[in-house]
Amino acid sequence: MILGYGSNEYIVTTKPLVVVTAPGPGSGKLATCISQLYHESKRGEISGYAKFETFPVWNLPLEHPVNVAYEAATADLEDVNMIDPFHLEAYNIHAVNYNRDIEAFPILRDILKRITGKDIYKSPTDMGVNMVGYCIESDKIVREAAKQEVIRRYYKALCDNRRGIATDRMVERLQQLMNNLRITPLDRDVVAPALTKSKESGQPAVSIRLNSGIMVTGRNTDIMTAGASVILNSIKSIAGIPDATLLIAESILRPIQDLKRMLQNDEEVLLDAHDVVLALSVCAVTDTMAELALSKLQELKNVQAHSTYIFTNGEEGMYRNLKISITCEPNIMSNKLYIK
Repeated sequence: MILGYGSNEYIVTTKPLVVVTAPGPGSGKLATCISQLYHESKRGEISGYAKFETFPVWNLPLEHPVNVAYEAATADLEDVNMIDPFHLEAYNIHAVNYNRDIEAFPILRDILKRITGKDIYKSPTDMGVNMVGYCIESDKIVREAAKQEVIRRYYKALCDNRRGIATDRMVERLQQLMNNLRITPLDRDVVAPALTKSKESGQPAVSIRLNSGIMVTGRNTDIMTAGASVILNSIKSIAGIPDATLLIAESILRPIQDLKRMLQNDEEVLLDAHDVVLALSVCAVTDTMAELALSKLQELKNVQAHSTYIFTNGEEGMYRNLKISITCEPNIMSNKLYIK
């Protein structure tokens, strides 16, 4: 019986460079690479191993917002950025790495040495081939983008926590990262307009900042959700269509709403963004104004949005398809309940 790395099959390769990818941490990338190195060594082949991980960026400061954003993205794993002590000792250079790689390095170094007979790397940073830090043209823009990513991660954690799929500890960790960067949720500029619209109307609301910089809001009506309303308001704004213009006749929307009521056996049903966009596409066949508005949907790509309620899967899916970046307050709006 063959044990250890030899128990894995040798993978026949035809190229001098092989890239191993997988969905995420703990998926077996490193084990696969080490096993292959073992087999190559037994065959007398000269081979090596290096890793490509974009974050943390080793040659940016530990407290740089880009590296903090990495910690926000891995809050569920509780990754912590650290100065690589092995790199500091070997080269007297401060390099940023993260706790799991630093903790595992002594073991990995010994394994690689036993397989290859050489002490290949002096630090976990040595193993990386990440040159991202040298590609930043505007540090100011990158810093701001990273801060916005931390806020988006924070909102996602809040909503996941409300759904019961994220821990309080994770939310607290993200709050601490925001504190470290001296930012708050209101530093995401679409947040305040949504909150204000909701307070003024007494209804759930959504705000969108168009690529032109114009801020558009929408609220729940008796027919559609705020997420649907703001989509219509946004494409009317882009197309230069007056706000009072009715793009979809009530005679079109009501039968769809009635059908959903019947299918869901619920009287309090609202049409979401998915429903309303489909209805608009039907109207566009005979209405030139609706056709014009529909043609502007693609201009919502990469806009920022904020909702005062957690989107349903269907509405979130439509926003994802439109490439709208949405964050939500951790409030649940069902057919019968809007929790403030």
